[in-house]
Amino acid sequence: MAAASFLFAVCMALSTLSGSLVTGTRSFSIDYKNHCFLKDGKPFQYISGSIHYSRIPQYYWKDRLVKMYMTGLNAVQVYVPWNFHEPVQGVHNFTGDRDLEHFLNLANQTGLLVILRPGPYICAEWEMGGLPAWLLQKPNIILRSADTDYLEAVSSWLAVLLPKIKPWLYINGGNIITVQVENEYGSYFACDYNYMRHLRTLFRFFLGEDVVLFTTDGNTDKEMTCGSLDGLYATVDFGTDTNITVAFKRQRRFEPQGPLVNSEFYTGWLDHWGDQHAMVGAQKVSRVLEEMLTMGASVNMYMFEGGTNFGYWNGADHDSRFRSVVTSYDYDAPLTEAGDPTEKLLAIRDVIKQFRDIPAGPMPPATPKFAYGFVTLEKIGNISSLLDTISPLGPVQSKYPLTFEEMKQYYGYMLYRTTLPHDLTEPTPLISPLNGVHDRAYVSVNGVFQGLLQRDTVLVMNVTGKQGDTLDILVENMGRVNFGSKINDYKGLVSNLILGKDVLTDWKIYPLDIDGAISRGWPHSNSGKSVTSPRREPSAGPTFYTGTLQPNGLAWDTFLKLIEWTKGQVWINGVNLGRYWPGRGPQQTLYVPGPLLSTSLPNNITLLELEGAPAHLRIVFMDRPQLNATAGKS
Repeated sequence: MAAASFLFAVCMALSTLSGSLVTGTRSFSIDYKNHCFLKDGKPFQYISGSIHYSRIPQYYWKDRLVKMYMTGLNAVQVYVPWNFHEPVQGVHNFTGDRDLEHFLNLANQTGLLVILRPGPYICAEWEMGGLPAWLLQKPNIILRSADTDYLEAVSSWLAVLLPKIKPWLYINGGNIITVQVENEYGSYFACDYNYMRHLRTLFRFFLGEDVVLFTTDGNTDKEMTCGSLDGLYATVDFGTDTNITVAFKRQRRFEPQGPLVNSEFYTGWLDHWGDQHAMVGAQKVSRVLEEMLTMGASVNMYMFEGGTNFGYWNGADHDSRFRSVVTSYDYDAPLTEAGDPTEKLLAIRDVIKQFRDIPAGPMPPATPKFAYGFVTLEKIGNISSLLDTISPLGPVQSKYPLTFEEMKQYYGYMLYRTTLPHDLTEPTPLISPLNGVHDRAYVSVNGVFQGLLQRDTVLVMNVTGKQGDTLDILVENMGRVNFGSKINDYKGLVSNLILGKDVLTDWKIYPLDIDGAISRGWPHSNSGKSVTSPRREPSAGPTFYTGTLQPNGLAWDTFLKLIEWTKGQVWINGVNLGRYWPGRGPQQTLYVPGPLLSTSLPNNITLLELEGAPAHLRIVFMDRPQLNATAGKS
């Protein structure tokens, strides 16, 4: 450790001499001789934190960046999720919460440099690791490889993205100092150097020869071997339980000269449904951070603020079984999901003070929170009774089931409908023999809920009914796998279902545009039109409920708790807050950013409960989150 610190001191001295000869030019480079970065010819050590603009409402970007700056950071690290900007092939969106250049500009105004990670794969516990699901329309595509179809799509995307980035490079007058190529590629089974060479060529073509390109990989020989490539500076990532000296020795084997870099120093960790809430102690984080900075290493803290997996953007993992990431991406980070400073942040700031001057002045406070209290909802109707509204294009008919990807509906929910081929007076098994439900299916006969099937864990349930009865299977996409070899994660009924001894056929498949209907004002614009039973009585199975939070002159952050509700999705004023599943936990509340709320008009709440609502039909808005409840088994 002393030797590394000495080398950085030498770098400071020698490079200051050479830097004094450089005047009037902006440059950012690697000094291989003296083992450090050079910014404008002078030695530079970055202290960075990760923040994802895709997980934070645009309204709050500046607030979060200022808090990072006031902690003493001199850089932020940010991913660009491809599927966030090109959800439909060839249709690009860089507006509103997707305005990447506005985010870069705000960081620049705040005084923060940027370490950009444009993928095309990002992991990030994000849906499909940032890759767009429309890639899966090519059934045999090999993602993250030199597969021709994949490379064609990647090249088209980067031809749009990278020219937007180029003016923001530090050497061009912007604030991007380094750009990552791919992400933790050594963790992927393909180990395809031709793919990485293709990316290197594209990045150089669009960004030029002078920008510092780098890779990030886990702290093993295999990962570093498959993930690194000549011409891309190899960095490592590791957390608080790793031997720092051993980890940086491994980086040195792949990069004998140049700066030590931990591109992802883990301040916390993610949660899956059914986990305990992950926590990493503030003292542990600050101690290891101090050790790395003393060595002269550049460090990025992952995450500095996690944010929220709004809508359907959460990812999933699949090791022994499929596990979906929760809606909150709080990550036990120094800034909470709502952007509030924590003890961990203050401990980190105290460490940074030892290595660089931090800005004078107070830390911006937490945003105000408000407990708006209880709202009682009313039932609109079950999914089956509302298909004219939420599936305006009507069904596609197919002998066998089609996947979400084949239907070109990539997220959310889809309804599969057929009829019972025989009378089923006794409970008869409905079987998913090839584990073909991706990811969770809610089964009804003639609109009456009979149970569910679930990927990897519930492959059989019993059904009763009469020949010709309508069998509805609502399938929920709970987020595509974002890491590992199973990212080709098709959704829906991906294989046949068997009822008794019969393979079910002759399906009507309804793509459900629930978000579109809600954005157009439903159900509040015509609530009550489809009500088929008393509005105060809950129903079993997938059912919509609605209500309003009355304005009180405040639009403050709040947290929605769904006591005794089972599982589902919530929208407020047309914005999809994400999934809830309190019985499974650990997350019990959904973050509601204040800017979503109106101070003068009723705030419209729409809720899709998938299994069963409580008799009280109440929800409650609280002034603090609950993310750490004991995990259940439902």
